Amino acid sequence: QVQLVESGGGLVQTGGSLRLSCAASGRTFSTYYMGWFRQAPGKEREFAAAITKGGVSTWYADSVKGRFTISRDNAKNTVYLQMNSLKPEDTAVYYCAAATTASDLLTWARYDYWGQGTQVTVSS
Repeated sequence: QVQLVESGGGLVQTGGSLRLSCAASGRTFSTYYMGWFRQAPGKEREFAAAITKGGVSTWYADSVKGRFTISRDNAKNTVYLQMNSLKPEDTAVYYCAAATTASDLLTWARYDYWGQGTQVTVSS
């Protein structure tokens, strides 16, 4: 079992940047595939980015590709989401999640553990 705690959210102007962090408890962090999802008010939770256990492969939603970068530091039990060129439509609660298998990492239901979320608000 792993516990996830996100941080780094906040209020930023359009075009600005934020770096989200997700710290995981336990010594098995490197055995999990990690993902970031987001949920805006009144909308379904949607995939943003995912990364393999060793950090070699990454995936991005089309809406964030070229602007967001997911990375991980297994020595620090932490996964990051660097968000650049932020837009008002990026406003959402951002969640990190851990999956034990690589089956369809773009689908939120495939993840086993979730953090509590961190709010990101982009003003126009």
